[in-house]
Amino acid sequence: MSGEVQAAAVLGELAESEARDPGRRTPRRRRVGLGDWLLPAYTIIAFVFLLIPIVYTFVFSFNDSLKSNISWRGFTFDKWLNVCNVEGGAVCQAFGNSIVIGVAATVIATTLGTMIALALVRYRFRARSAISLLLFLPMATPEVVLGAGLAAQFLAVGVPKDMTTIILAHTMFCISFVVVTVKARISSLDPALEEAGRDLYGSPAQVFWRVTFPLLTPGILAAALLSFALSFDDFIITNFNSGSVSTFPKYVYISASRGIPAEANVIASAVFMFALVLVIAAQVSRTARAKRLAKLG
Repeated sequence: MSGEVQAAAVLGELAESEARDPGRRTPRRRRVGLGDWLLPAYTIIAFVFLLIPIVYTFVFSFNDSLKSNISWRGFTFDKWLNVCNVEGGAVCQAFGNSIVIGVAATVIATTLGTMIALALVRYRFRARSAISLLLFLPMATPEVVLGAGLAAQFLAVGVPKDMTTIILAHTMFCISFVVVTVKARISSLDPALEEAGRDLYGSPAQVFWRVTFPLLTPGILAAALLSFALSFDDFIITNFNSGSVSTFPKYVYISASRGIPAEANVIASAVFMFALVLVIAAQVSRTARAKRLAKLG
């Protein structure tokens, strides 16, 4: 009976404590399951797996290498200070070609893709559905098929392979991504805004440049950045249609057999850091803008 009395006393104390503090609850011990550590472990492994090549590229950009950049020979800043001095500046020439090709293909693909997206969303015409379907084919087609097909066409027409053929090939490849990106932005716009501009006696050109285009700018910029990244990074289509012109991905591929030169690692590291700075700046700007809007609201 003494055990029952003690249990009753404990229950009575708990009841009195609950009555004095209703919000208080006895903490329960949380059971640690497999998912509690499996997802964090998987995330860490994925980040490490993704960052290892980037860290390797950055570290070996300071390698005091000669002809090969496979083994570590010592730390030096010489590769960063004299990046264009290897092989007569071949790596810098290839990088410059990639920049020119990327900018040209981006401008052409973004301009044409934006106009196509506007036509597909705002107008009704024959073969509209077929055109929308055909625009997705370059995205679904393997690059080796697209590159080989374009190379065969250039050869059949008799067009010599040079930087112009690369720009045309990259434009055809990137235009589908631009159309898809800008179409999503156009579909989210409120037509009443453009109708309000027309009600205020604005001409079609004035409504487009003062209402439609500013609203489309974020989508157009996103499409342009995506197009440039795809063009700058492409190797397969470039290799089929470049002839003797060297781009940065093509130079890296050819040099990989003997160890990518440290100067190429320098340029790759600089591009990565530049992209990282852009992303951080965009996030900081977005956060500051959200705070300003929150204060105004």
